[in-house]
Amino acid sequence: MEHHRTRLHLRDAQRAILASVLAAGLAHMAHAQKEQTHQKLVWFASLTTLKFDPQWAVSMDIQERRFVDPGAQHQFLVRPTAYRTLGSGWDVGVGGCIFWQSPQDPLSTSTLMVPELRPHVELNLRQQLRYFRVSHRYKGEARFFHNVQDGELAEGYAFGNYRLRYRLGLDLPLIKGADRKPDRLTLRLSDEILINAGPNIVSNSFDNNRAYIGLSSNLTSSLAVEVGFQNWFQERANGKDYYNRN
Repeated sequence: MEHHRTRLHLRDAQRAILASVLAAGLAHMAHAQKEQTHQKLVWFASLTTLKFDPQWAVSMDIQERRFVDPGAQHQFLVRPTAYRTLGSGWDVGVGGCIFWQSPQDPLSTSTLMVPELRPHVELNLRQQLRYFRVSHRYKGEARFFHNVQDGELAEGYAFGNYRLRYRLGLDLPLIKGADRKPDRLTLRLSDEILINAGPNIVSNSFDNNRAYIGLSSNLTSSLAVEVGFQNWFQERANGKDYYNRN
């Protein structure tokens, strides 16, 4: 029975991976003839997780995102989330993000950073299969942008839109840890699609797709380092132009 369930989980994971890859490929083909702006960036991230007991945990995600060639700040964010384990590989998270957006053009002379507030809720499923681990993240967030007038920050925030996100992840251990210790080296693959919703969304229901490949190494039982490559394909508000970022 356990072997049968494993085969079913594997089959479900393969179908989900195939569907995600096909969706990403179709999105790229559908928009290949659109106007694209190519940009290079580097993201630095620090993720700290504190577990209070087997059911409750809190994480703090801090990121600095910068343009490369020419160098300039793009985004900075702080994102705390509280998690509650539900059992059978499921957990639920509730949190928010304080987000600062610099100009989208690294050549811009403007120094304006526009704050954004993003409350969110997420549902996660992690499945341990025979040779690898599969993860699913379903996430919803609301976006509130700081008002801007005449190129300067004005009073208050205004609701922008809702955003629905689904991420499929695959972790493949390359060098396993001894005596039930964390894996020493893991290949990580993921693809996430983000969809906009709300009365303010007219032309860009598709927001962006993020395809990722990376290597993660556990230096100790509680400290890991990861490096990877991500393609970030984003539709702009006019529904005609795109950012293609690596």
